[in-house]
Amino acid sequence: MDITIYHNPRCSNSRGALDLIRSAGIEPRIVEYLKTPPSRAVLAELLTRAGLTPRQAIRTKEAIYQELRLDSADDDALLDAMIEHPVLIERPIVATPNAVRICRPPEQVLDLLPSK
Repeated sequence: MDITIYHNPRCSNSRGALDLIRSAGIEPRIVEYLKTPPSRAVLAELLTRAGLTPRQAIRTKEAIYQELRLDSADDDALLDAMIEHPVLIERPIVATPNAVRICRPPEQVLDLLPSK
């Protein structure tokens, strides 16, 4: 199965989702998005496929969120901020050919995996 995880190895939720994917016998494509952020188009597509708005996928507790005064920003400004400062992207995002989900808690990834 083709699975991509937008992963932050320092995040326990991200590590947990990765472990669950691997426990299912699948080695996903791992994108450490803090080192290699998705393009704006890719991020927008992932959010659309997940049925999320940028506001629903942004980490509001990050200091940069407050510094940039994103409370009243529109979707375009939020996407721009997420690309410029990928720490703002909620994690982990897991993408399969059929679905995309932010896997918080990590067990949400189980709904994306094939049943045995």
